[in-house]
Amino acid sequence: MDKFSSQKSAAQFLYPSIEPFDRRMMDVGDGHTIYVEQSGNPEGTPVVVLHGGPGGGCSPAMRRYFDPNHYRIVLFDQRGCGRSKPHASVEDNTTWHLVADIERIRDALGIDTWIVFGGSWGATLALIYAQNHPEAVAHLVLRGVFTMTQRELDWFYGGGAGRFWPETWAKFRSLIPEDEQGDMIGAYNKRLFSGDRAEEVRFAKAWSAWENALATVNSNGQSGDSPADYARAFARLENHYFRHNGFLGQDGYIYDNMDKLAETPGVIVQGRYDMICPPEAAHRLAGLWPKGDLRIIPVAGHALSEPGISAELVKIMDRMVTGR
Repeated sequence: MDKFSSQKSAAQFLYPSIEPFDRRMMDVGDGHTIYVEQSGNPEGTPVVVLHGGPGGGCSPAMRRYFDPNHYRIVLFDQRGCGRSKPHASVEDNTTWHLVADIERIRDALGIDTWIVFGGSWGATLALIYAQNHPEAVAHLVLRGVFTMTQRELDWFYGGGAGRFWPETWAKFRSLIPEDEQGDMIGAYNKRLFSGDRAEEVRFAKAWSAWENALATVNSNGQSGDSPADYARAFARLENHYFRHNGFLGQDGYIYDNMDKLAETPGVIVQGRYDMICPPEAAHRLAGLWPKGDLRIIPVAGHALSEPGISAELVKIMDRMVTGR
């Protein structure tokens, strides 16, 4: 039996916990300083991990998808979240700032090319970065693809997902007056940036809870209470990016630029029952990507922690360095 097929916990597929050999705070300009770390083998194959959100921050578990004997693992907290400063700030915080930050990190670490590994918003950012810097990307490994289109935003914040989770959607919507419910992103934006910290935290927790409740295939529609500082950064940054459609200037930007990845190999790992980022986007993307390989995980939702998704990602990363 395949070693990935008989386990039930995502953690059982991962490599043991490791500590970074390098931690640093990098001044990227515009008043922002970002946290960057390296772990694994300093002489290994470089891989950069792009976390989700925007605003999610990286976590120690993200180091564990890579064999530390073979990989030089680079993690960083994007502007405004995690250990980066200023916390929860949306000033000078756009997709294009983040793309430039990734290049600053690559240059500072002396890396020529690297594997780019990202899920959800991290997949969005990975695709946009690769389309603008294809010479720097050896391979893309994506999970739970989100392509920052209005169709996807309407699905999650316009009632599409709410048709499957009516009780959870009703709770999310109930905090907003009925005459504002036609634009949930805009309505939450007013409250997440009201200047009243207590109000901002209250709505940030509700924003985060709606997403977290739908993350896994076994969800019952409930989610834990996120810490105030985390929820505020996550919700403010995510809402800021979504309200501005990712600062891409056009709907369908990623699809329209897939020709730039014609020679870039990649893999998409997608949960069949992903309620946050439905498989439709991954399927469309794969159809435009000559060297893209779409792998649908039959019983999985959106989260990185889904056992089937974690198993497949570890398998992919192992095969890249062993050839098996």
